[in-house]
Amino acid sequence: MKRKDKIAVTVITVFAVGVLVYLLAPGMFGSKRQSTNDAFVAADYTLVAPRVAGFIKEVLVEDNQRVKAGQLLALIDDRDFRAAAQAADADTLVAQAQLKNATATLERQSSVIAQAQATVAADRAEVAFAEHELNRYNHLAGVGAGTVQNAQQAKTRIDQATARLASATAVLAAERKQVEILSAQRDAAEGGLKRAQAALEMASYQLSYTRIVAPVDGMVGERAVRVGAYVTPGSKILAVVPLAEAYVVANFQETQLSHMHAGQTVEVRVDSLDGEVLKGHLESLAPATGVTFASVKPDNATGNFTKVVQRIPVKIILEPGQALTERLRVGMSVEASVDTHAAAQQREVAQQ
Repeated sequence: MKRKDKIAVTVITVFAVGVLVYLLAPGMFGSKRQSTNDAFVAADYTLVAPRVAGFIKEVLVEDNQRVKAGQLLALIDDRDFRAAAQAADADTLVAQAQLKNATATLERQSSVIAQAQATVAADRAEVAFAEHELNRYNHLAGVGAGTVQNAQQAKTRIDQATARLASATAVLAAERKQVEILSAQRDAAEGGLKRAQAALEMASYQLSYTRIVAPVDGMVGERAVRVGAYVTPGSKILAVVPLAEAYVVANFQETQLSHMHAGQTVEVRVDSLDGEVLKGHLESLAPATGVTFASVKPDNATGNFTKVVQRIPVKIILEPGQALTERLRVGMSVEASVDTHAAAQQREVAQQ
C-alpha cells in the first residue's frame, strides 16, 4: 500500500472514531446540558371574587392595567350594608346602657343589704328591750307593785318585736340572695354587649367588603366586571397576574433527571423574544409525574403494556433584574436548558 493511501486510511479512521465518540459521548459520559421544549411561562395569579352580593357601582381599572396590592378595583353599592352597620352600632349602644344599668343596680344592692342589716339590728334590740320590760313587769306584779295588764302589754310588745325581727331577717336574706340575681343580670348584659359588638364588627366587615381591592401587585386580566352587574360571593370578576414573579414550568423526561438538582443554572429561550436568552436557576422538581395527577390515569395492570417515558415538571425561577422579563406573559412557550455539569463540578469541589 502506498504511503498516501495509508495516510488517507488513517485520516478516515480517525474521523470515523471521532464521529463515533461524538455520537456515543452523551450515552457514555452523560450530556452536560438537558433541554426540553415542553415548557411554558407560569405565574401564581389570583382570581378576584367579591365576598358579598350586590350591584357594582363603579369599576376603577381597565383590561391589562397594572395595579398595586391594596389598590381599589371596584365598588359594590354599599347602602344596605351601611344601614346594617348603623343598626348594629345602635344595638351596641343599647347593650352598653343595659350593662351600665345592671352594674349600677348590683353596686346599689350593697347599700340595700346594709339597710336591711340595720333594720335587723334595730329589731333585735327592740326584742331585747321588750324582754327586759316583760321581766320587770312580771317582777312588779309578783310583789304587788304592778298590774297584770302591764305584764300582758309587755308580752304583746315582745311578740310584736319578735315578729318584726323575723320579717327583717327574711328581708335581709332576700336582699343577699338578690345579689346572685343581679350578678346574673350583669353577666347577661355583658354577653349581650359582646354579641352586639360582634354584630357591629361583622357589619363593619361586610361594609368593607364592598370595596374590592387588588390582593397582589400585577396586571389585570380576564376582567368580567361591569358597572350595574349583580355579583355574588365567590363569583370571579377578574384576575390579577403577578408578572414580576413569573417562573417557568418545564416538563423533562424522566431519563433526563439523573444529574438534575435544585440550584443548577438554566437558560430559557422564549419563542416570542426572537431567541433571546434569559437566565434562571432550577428551584425544585415535582414530587410526581404529570400523569399521576391526571383525572383519568392509565392502568398498566390491564391489557398489553407499552412502556412510555414519563415527564416530570420542574420549576425554574428567573433571575431578577433582567429587562426582558417585563415582556413575559403567562402561557408563553419556551425552551429550557439545564446545565447539569457545572453543579456536579461544584459538588465535587465542595466534597474535596
